[in-house]
Amino acid sequence: MNSIKKQARTAGLWYLLLGISAPIGLMIPSEIMVPGDATATADHVRASATLLRMGIGSELFYQIIAIFLVLALYRLFKAVSEKHAVLMVILGALVSAPIVFVNVLNEIAALILVDSANFLSVFDKPQLDALAYLFMRLHSQGIIVASIFWGLWLFPFGTLVVRSGFIPRLLGILLFVAGVGYVVVSFTTLVLPQLPHVVGQLGGILELGELPIIFWLLIWGAKDQRASHAVPAPAIA
Repeated sequence: MNSIKKQARTAGLWYLLLGISAPIGLMIPSEIMVPGDATATADHVRASATLLRMGIGSELFYQIIAIFLVLALYRLFKAVSEKHAVLMVILGALVSAPIVFVNVLNEIAALILVDSANFLSVFDKPQLDALAYLFMRLHSQGIIVASIFWGLWLFPFGTLVVRSGFIPRLLGILLFVAGVGYVVVSFTTLVLPQLPHVVGQLGGILELGELPIIFWLLIWGAKDQRASHAVPAPAIA
């Protein structure tokens, strides 16, 4: 197997691991949260503390996987355009990963608040429940902020795919579509909260444009040629 195909399949394997692990960490907090009900949310956190800790572990795991994925993609595409490859690393790892890592602290804070530790005895239960709910809400908002960069990194990634010559251009275009979905949904949720349901449905469909590249990299890898021999396509911003 030539080096470019091997690098592509390695990136595909990291991408598959990310695709499997990420939904777990994203779904568990949303299942525990009861929108608008601090007491019910806090009770869920108390009753499902182990489950929430599993979600925390999943979040940390998939973000570490994301770092290895982005580095694998950098090695694959750096000969196509080092400028876009570096931008992909910055948006896909250097910015988004710290947001997710720090955001996990909100879930840990909620667990501490419902643990009835002695140093929290100055607060009564409704206050502790409200604070736990607040931190769970902050966590959900932190995911939305992180997802802005989950969309933005797909633009330099898509540009590299389109220019590469060893992966179908259509997959790069689909990455642009997915990037638009992530950014639009995140921006709308934060700035125009009255619209997220409608926009979220459309954005969720657009985000599916990220899936084909995962299976292409994992199954087919790349054409039998070196990235350094690829003929760049016309520049895309």
